[in-house]
Amino acid sequence: MEQKTSAKILKGRPVAKEVREELRATIERGIARTGRAPGLAVVLVGDNPASQVYVRNKERAAAKLGIRTFDHRLPADVTQEALLDLVDRLNEDPAVQGVLIQLPLPPHINEEQVLYAVTPEKDVDVFHPDNFGKLALSVGTLRPCTPGGVLELLKRNDIEIDGKNVVIIGASKIVGLPLSLMFLYEGATVTLCHIKTSDVPALTQKADIVVAALGVPRFLKADMVREGAVVVDVGINRGEDGQIVGDCDFDDLIGKVSAITPVPGGVGPMTVAMLMVNTVQAYRHQVLGDLPSEELRMLE
Repeated sequence: MEQKTSAKILKGRPVAKEVREELRATIERGIARTGRAPGLAVVLVGDNPASQVYVRNKERAAAKLGIRTFDHRLPADVTQEALLDLVDRLNEDPAVQGVLIQLPLPPHINEEQVLYAVTPEKDVDVFHPDNFGKLALSVGTLRPCTPGGVLELLKRNDIEIDGKNVVIIGASKIVGLPLSLMFLYEGATVTLCHIKTSDVPALTQKADIVVAALGVPRFLKADMVREGAVVVDVGINRGEDGQIVGDCDFDDLIGKVSAITPVPGGVGPMTVAMLMVNTVQAYRHQVLGDLPSEELRMLE
């Protein structure tokens, strides 16, 4: 039987390219005016293969835009003190406007302490409590990269958010929780599902937009969503066959939903693009001086 494929595929790569190109003029103007390019320091601890891929993708994207990257590779047995000392030096380095600590960190490292040591102005991942608190109050902070990427992907595909019923599966501090706040400020009614949510399908079946960010391969099935829903897949998992798959069963859903993100090639490229946006915005504030701190925000 021929599969129905009426759903719009929300591809992240072309949108991410569009976002990056919008940054190019600001970078060129800044270099011409000050002689200084934006600087992004990337700290990678250990030799996790997935983390190495993520870092490489981020550094390639930065290089294409003219953003300088400062690559700090540390052994897996690095001490907490040595890592914090590096963060302190990056905080004081005027060539660096953004500091990215690639997660996960080894078990012996206090992840929270390291992330909170990054000065808020250079916290391009938006993990610092000061920045997260401003996000919760919607007072113009930088947007977390993956949540910001989700919203930008939807908006640039003309998907209405205002007044819609949104269900997010997964309440992590990196994706689900900040994304719920951001959807709220876009005018959506938001339900955030977590490990103690008793009947997830009962909630997703009523949603206009479903975001899956729980880390379970192919969790979301067609019978869990209503006809014409929009589905955003934030998950990246390796299936039993070795293939990279998301938290949604793409093949099962595509005949029922109105729009869906693929994995790979959906939210992933947008996350990297938003990191570039945050780095350039931090550069505008710290180097160019044309963006007050209270106006640090995603491109409008």
